[in-house]
Amino acid sequence: MAQAPTIHLSPEEARQLQGIVRARSSPQAAVFRARIILRCAQPDDPTNLQVAVELGCHPDTVCKWRGRFARLRLDGLQDLPRSGRPRTFSP
Repeated sequence: MAQAPTIHLSPEEARQLQGIVRARSSPQAAVFRARIILRCAQPDDPTNLQVAVELGCHPDTVCKWRGRFARLRLDGLQDLPRSGRPRTFSP
């Protein structure tokens, strides 16, 4: 089984992630992703399973966001563009 990447946050990254978690206007998906990364960066270096149990999600979800953050840092926590026709809104 592959070892999950260890997450080390710079003070600026930690501040930005805490800001996302605390902001009332943050989308809940972004808050959840920030919580995953903040927990993964704790000194006890938790496994994906530990984080998943604590946050009530699937270990694959933790694996996905930990890996994307390790590769792309804060930019990796954004949604990727979706294929297909854009959603429309009609009054």
